[in-house]
Amino acid sequence: MAEAGAQTTRSETGSAVDGVVESIRALIGRDGLTVGDSLPTERELCDAFGASRNTVREAMRILKAYGIVEVRPKVGATIIDNRMASAFEMFSFNVLDLSPKTFSDIQGFRALLEVSSVETLFERMTPSDLAELRRINTKLTDMPHVDVASEYDFEFHTKLMSLLDNKAILDVYGLMKPVILRIMKMGKSRRTFETTTYREHEAILAAAEAGDRLGYQYLMKTHLNAGYALFQKTAAPEAGKRDITS
Repeated sequence: MAEAGAQTTRSETGSAVDGVVESIRALIGRDGLTVGDSLPTERELCDAFGASRNTVREAMRILKAYGIVEVRPKVGATIIDNRMASAFEMFSFNVLDLSPKTFSDIQGFRALLEVSSVETLFERMTPSDLAELRRINTKLTDMPHVDVASEYDFEFHTKLMSLLDNKAILDVYGLMKPVILRIMKMGKSRRTFETTTYREHEAILAAAEAGDRLGYQYLMKTHLNAGYALFQKTAAPEAGKRDITS
């Protein structure tokens, strides 16, 4: 009975906190508050929502985690917009163990954008864009470490996606960057980036320069799919190590 009562209390507390979170978000919208504006004081929020100080503090903690508010001593709660940064941190934490499903989902999503967007890419791509993409790709031939190479690889693909002129896509790529970098590095050496990755990028750019849509799609899809074999080779030994130690 005591345990059931404790569970009910926790549930009610959680519901109260959720209610205050939603009430604060509604207040922000209703009063037209924007980035830099201050929220009412803790006491005012308690009075407005009929909530305890602990409930309001917990609600503020959640809003802070969401990247919506910042709480500073002697200043109080101020509205900010760090939602992408907060999502980035949560996503980074959740990809510490790269599963085959996550790998497949990420590469499949990238293919939808980088392969299927060929018409828009070709319409927007200029000689200057091609030159910039080649400049980025050339950096793969002279870099000190795999970590640096993966950053150049990511820069190449994000530059390509920037031609779509779609901020949402670039935001999502920024969000996925930690796991994309892991995928780019899996099973690769510095030599792999200097030769294979560099040549695959050059072939993709040559197809784009020639206006060869089918060639571009085939080469980009092959380039993205090449990671599957490397992933299997890398994942198998790691799985074996886990079996031995478990």
